[in-house]
Amino acid sequence: MKNPTLMTARFESPIGRMSVTSSDQGLCYVGLPRANGRGLEGWRRRHAIEESHTVGGDSNREAIEQIVSFLDGRRERFDLALDLRGTPFQIEVYEAVASIPYGERLSYGAIADCIGRPAAVRAVGMANGANPLPLIIPCHRVVGKDGQLQGYSGGLGLKRKLLAMESASVTRQGAFL
Repeated sequence: MKNPTLMTARFESPIGRMSVTSSDQGLCYVGLPRANGRGLEGWRRRHAIEESHTVGGDSNREAIEQIVSFLDGRRERFDLALDLRGTPFQIEVYEAVASIPYGERLSYGAIADCIGRPAAVRAVGMANGANPLPLIIPCHRVVGKDGQLQGYSGGLGLKRKLLAMESASVTRQGAFL
């Protein structure tokens, strides 16, 4: 596979300054405000993508619009081409997490069961933590075994807000904040 050209756009959202990065294949990275972790550069190194980067918004316009619409409480699903990269195990986890319906939650153990690896609860947590597309692949919907909130790249405060927004929207349409 040839080295892709990555296009990044930064934008203001209802939760703060964010970024999206895409390749010619689709959206490949979403940067949350105040995110912890290695960020886009860590993701790029992990997937051996050489520096080939432009800053621009046109190719990312639809992703930005959908993310803002989601955070405003006007969208429950994303319809975007994705360039999802990861190990085969991570991709399995991401596909299971992507199937969690809006307003619902699953535990790390339930995800491990879904992919046929019930003993891989910690590995599911690690894969979830490496999710390059938070919000799009709704890793905020994955919780601990008794519903307790555990880890989120944007912080537990943001995870709590996202879950509250979705819970409120299940019964009525509402804004994020």
